Amino acid sequence: MRSVPGRPASRIEAGEDARGPRTWAVVAPVLGFQRASAVLSSAVPMQKTALLFAGQGAQTVGMGRDLASAFPTARALFDRANETLGYDLASVCFEGPELELTRTENAQPGIYLVSWVALTLLREQVPHLEFQATAGLSLGEFTALAAAGSLSFEDGLRIVRLRGRFMQEACEATRGGMAAVIGLEEGPTREVCAEVGVTLANLNCPGQIVISGETDRVLRAIELAKARGARKVVSLPVAGAYHSPLMASAQPKLAAELGRIALISPTIPVLSNVSAAPHGTPADITRLLVEQVTGSVRWEESIRQLLAQGFTRFLELGPGNALTGFLRRIDKSAQGLNVADAASLAATVAALN
Repeated sequence: MRSVPGRPASRIEAGEDARGPRTWAVVAPVLGFQRASAVLSSAVPMQKTALLFAGQGAQTVGMGRDLASAFPTARALFDRANETLGYDLASVCFEGPELELTRTENAQPGIYLVSWVALTLLREQVPHLEFQATAGLSLGEFTALAAAGSLSFEDGLRIVRLRGRFMQEACEATRGGMAAVIGLEEGPTREVCAEVGVTLANLNCPGQIVISGETDRVLRAIELAKARGARKVVSLPVAGAYHSPLMASAQPKLAAELGRIALISPTIPVLSNVSAAPHGTPADITRLLVEQVTGSVRWEESIRQLLAQGFTRFLELGPGNALTGFLRRIDKSAQGLNVADAASLAATVAALN
């Protein structure tokens, strides 16, 4: 059995979790998130921590460069990623150019890699760090699963590179776009989508919903949403209509690749974007990750699930801090920290130590 992140391997291999004799690997998938939490509630620390992982759109030229310069562990991970993929992803992250980095097949493994580096450095500098759940936005769900032991770092890196390639191919074969609808409730936004034939792609936080679909339909939806009272609607600079039926051609290819890697049930709850509930068996993980390509990302609901289970601290790992911003819109009382670069790493380490 793989060791649980942040816990001694010897105790896990002996069938014992750091909090007692029952392991999340057994309890969480079988009993479900709520009941599993209840089973272990007497031993869980007072402050429950969840890790959040960035999704596509967070990429920026230079991401990870100061971490690689300052920390040998980070540099070694970038070198390992280059060797795994067979090309210089580190250089694309550090130097761009922006057009190359924003290509889906580079942005996705790049964000995954920087997020993993952030987690590794945080655990290195805060050895006592424990976390009881993970979640990730879109491609970040793969990082969340890797952090919970469902797949290896290398397998995750390879699969998100391929996922990005398959989605890029779908973008090039269709004519789609996305837009952020600000200040319009979910109900009216759903009505707009139904009227013009577009999809709710992301339900991020109160007052921010992303729609996706054919370019002409998205443009009509923008005007209709404004007419229905949206405070602001912004076209997003993306290559295509992510999380919509226009990505369907990527699904069988992704399913085939997921079938080639070793997936195991997560050692702690990992919330699915599609269901806003914890992942279970390897077969369920594959099914949900494939559905996620065209399905809606239920991010706000996922965070509310964690809040309802008593999570009060959320650590965002990876470039940018959009997820911390969403958290503030969902619940201002929750503690949000992030690790995106050397400065934010230092600040978060100081807050946790």
